[in-house]
Amino acid sequence: MVNKLAYKNPLVEQRADPWVYKHTDGYYYFTGSVPAFDRIEVRRSKTINGLADAEPVTVWEKYESGPMSANIWAPEIHFVDGKWYIHFAAGRKDAIFDIRMYVLENASPNPLRGEWVEKGQVKTDWDSFSLDATTFEHHGEQYYVWAQSDPKIGGNSNLYIAKMENQWTLSSPQVMISKPEFDWEIIGFRVNEGAAVLKRNGKIFISYSASKTDYNYCMGLLWADENSNLLDPTSWEKATEPVFQTSEENKQYGPGHNSFTVSEDGKEDILVYHARNYKEIEGDPLWDPNRHARAKEFTWNADGTPHFGIPMADDD
Repeated sequence: MVNKLAYKNPLVEQRADPWVYKHTDGYYYFTGSVPAFDRIEVRRSKTINGLADAEPVTVWEKYESGPMSANIWAPEIHFVDGKWYIHFAAGRKDAIFDIRMYVLENASPNPLRGEWVEKGQVKTDWDSFSLDATTFEHHGEQYYVWAQSDPKIGGNSNLYIAKMENQWTLSSPQVMISKPEFDWEIIGFRVNEGAAVLKRNGKIFISYSASKTDYNYCMGLLWADENSNLLDPTSWEKATEPVFQTSEENKQYGPGHNSFTVSEDGKEDILVYHARNYKEIEGDPLWDPNRHARAKEFTWNADGTPHFGIPMADDD
């Protein structure tokens, strides 16, 4: 299968949970989980393919102990109200899966420079395993979407939404908009995580990832009318089947934890995601470093929903 826009595949090797943000300065900004889970890197390029060779800049490193001392996961870079923010998750060296969500802020026009200031943990309605936060603006309000474990619900994580007072403070109670319920969401672990937001055709779409991080990992989709109350769970509909998943034909396994951007000319929608090019993994797949960042064009169905197709094969 040909990638029409000819993006390198893989695009950035060994960068899981890839996040690409196209800014008004013409640069694409890229970040993602590094294999050591010990720091946050940002790189930029005027083209998507250029991200492959762009120099990564370490903008923050984990602590030796205490909060934010292990499992630095899934950073996302956003530009909100004239400042840069990085949302990320982190554990503790003495309890590596006590994962919580944190925020960094940078007032420099160029986020590869300037000072990144820790704004602290984003506190939710209860204290539990939480990660993969994203943020978006709609009708003048800023929203926060993330994955969290509810002690009253069996499983690893559900998806929640809340309004924001600022980039590190929620201003409304959290509302669950999805939990793992279909067979394809509960393989290995009961997981909904890695949300990314896409606004189009009068709707708010939220893609997310489900199941264990091996070849069973895949993407699901939620959507709500743009004029509905996004904090009302009944506003959200959910696809009953995965919208992006393993392709045995193309030897692409466990695609997911995506972000969205557009082509250099702004005419094509681009899905950025990670996937491996082999199926069998020794040990826990979480520690396998070869989830590579990839990019492909996607299109739209007649009913106004996104059509992601299948993962592209690696370049020869």
